[in-house]
Amino acid sequence: MTTPNLYELPAAADASAKKWCGGNLGGDNETCVTTVALADADAFIVGDSKPEGAGRQLRMTGAELDSFAIKWANSRGLAL
Repeated sequence: MTTPNLYELPAAADASAKKWCGGNLGGDNETCVTTVALADADAFIVGDSKPEGAGRQLRMTGAELDSFAIKWANSRGLAL
């Protein structure tokens, strides 16, 4: 099974953006990552809440995002 071009998929019809915030060094909206589920795939739009990041997207499959999160946490010495 091949992965569809994630940049061609729309957001899921019932999906709303989830904000993942932390640090709060520049205010609540300056330290957030947003995720929105894509339609018909285990995949997500990842965005930046900073005004400078508005409209920029990174799209990742669920497996890619999971792998990133685990490796990032391990590299930072964080326990999952």
